[in-house]
Amino acid sequence: MNTELRIKIIDELDKFMELHGMTANDVAKKTGVNAGYLSNMRAGNFTIKAGNGNVVDIADKYFEAIATLINLPLEKSYWKNVPTAQMKRILATLEDAKEFGYTNVIIGETGCGKTYIAGLFAQNFPLDCFTVKVSSQDSIGDLLEKVCDRIHIPLEKSRSKTLRAITRKLTQMKSDAHKPMLIFDEAEYMKQPALCNMKELYDNLNGVCAVILMGTDQLTNHLEKMRKKNKDGIPQLYRRIRFGVRVLPAIDRTFKEFLKGFEITPEVAKFLRENCDNYGELHDVLVPALREAERTGQPLTENLIRTILNMPNI
Repeated sequence: MNTELRIKIIDELDKFMELHGMTANDVAKKTGVNAGYLSNMRAGNFTIKAGNGNVVDIADKYFEAIATLINLPLEKSYWKNVPTAQMKRILATLEDAKEFGYTNVIIGETGCGKTYIAGLFAQNFPLDCFTVKVSSQDSIGDLLEKVCDRIHIPLEKSRSKTLRAITRKLTQMKSDAHKPMLIFDEAEYMKQPALCNMKELYDNLNGVCAVILMGTDQLTNHLEKMRKKNKDGIPQLYRRIRFGVRVLPAIDRTFKEFLKGFEITPEVAKFLRENCDNYGELHDVLVPALREAERTGQPLTENLIRTILNMPNI
């Protein structure tokens, strides 16, 4: 990374900090960049002392972490934001939830852009929005630990104490004129104990902190099955979130809005529509193809895409 780009990143960071009222400590927490490194970087000194009188350059990864925080692209983008029906519905839901401290469940097909759009939203509120990605292996303890990590508080010795600590921190944020938001992405992986704790969060944080469960219809199907079986805590959770469920529109599999900004032949468009089931897959096929076409000076053809994907040529 050259010095000119490093300077640009730091200049944009200073603007970002001023815009969002962030301190250097806030940036260090969000990015994981050492506070001492950050101080040097903002002073225009891109080196650190390494012991024995040696001085070394601050690694590129720290500048890259800052660029990610402030949403500054470091390479040419081959993808554009398209205001899909899903994007409009997600943003409207998140905006209302954040403003009024609602609990909502956002349900949409895989690949419709839920994670990407929520990430764009969260980047506009770096001090208030905390995203937790749920894994299929996560226990309730794992999820509580992730929440504590995101809101920068220590994990307590018991789950109940941890829940109280989370509530205290987010309530204090509300008192300090923030509008906190917790987003649980891929929430279809939540197991029964984790879902029961969502009921506790709702009871303690309704109107204080927005809580968003975001996932596919596997989440609502799972909840419905457990509710009918009267699983512990699930009927109570269902009652609280029932009217907060927002089901996203179906994906437009013509990809018309995405494709019209590129010089794409009808043959390539047809191939993309036949082989991509969602916006995520369209991105994963189209972006590498566009990059390779530009790198090699070749036209974007179906055979070029097939070569990249290790598919037989026509």
